[in-house]
Amino acid sequence: MNNIFDSHSHYTEKAFDGDREELLNTLPLKGVEKIVTISACMEDCSKILDLTSKYDYIYGALGVHPEAADYTPENFLPELEKYICSSKKIKALGEIGLDYHYEGYSSEKQKKLFISQLKLAKKLDIPVIIHSRDASNDTMEILREYKPRGVVHCFSGSAETAKEIISLGMYISFTGVLTFKNAKKALKALEAVPIDRLMLETDCPYMAPEPYRGKRCDSSMIEKIAEKAGEVKGLTAQEILDITCSNALKFFGIN
Repeated sequence: MNNIFDSHSHYTEKAFDGDREELLNTLPLKGVEKIVTISACMEDCSKILDLTSKYDYIYGALGVHPEAADYTPENFLPELEKYICSSKKIKALGEIGLDYHYEGYSSEKQKKLFISQLKLAKKLDIPVIIHSRDASNDTMEILREYKPRGVVHCFSGSAETAKEIISLGMYISFTGVLTFKNAKKALKALEAVPIDRLMLETDCPYMAPEPYRGKRCDSSMIEKIAEKAGEVKGLTAQEILDITCSNALKFFGIN
């Protein structure tokens, strides 16, 4: 298969430290056309820029994940803006959003962090990559107010939520969760997403699809996600890859 566009990956993670260069040199031979690799904190920004400068097919998104809210300095925005504007290969602001999964979080800190970055993305006229985990109500309230140009990644919500996200003009991206045995909710949501608003991702090194579940994920594994999406949409896996690649090129503004 070819035309694989992995719209969300984390190739700066420690899981790739042992063989990162070898892996990234071989992925294009496995049909991987483009990758967007994403930051989670300010410390990731320079690493993302290094990867995007080294590999022609890799692009980046820079932003601060909600789990970093407690240790991100309040004056981080000028530095983030400087990083984003330093390279034409930075194509989005992300990942940003809300995550209420673990105990001890501050919803107010997360909302402040999220909204400040939405405002920066609007100022810079770039799309955003949204993370939302166990925080659907607050996420949707903010998206309704700010109406960003963006994608909700690793979508785990309901079909009804998916429809509202689409109505806001946004995209939705799915991971290997589509292939899991307990994926009924995700598959129902996929049914509700128009084919021209769909993207695929690995979120690697996490979320490996079946039959690789539990192993380190990489961008070549998207073909398994495409196979499952094709079953739902009545298309071949290659047709899904072609369409989602075209969608991602448009979304990220890549020629």
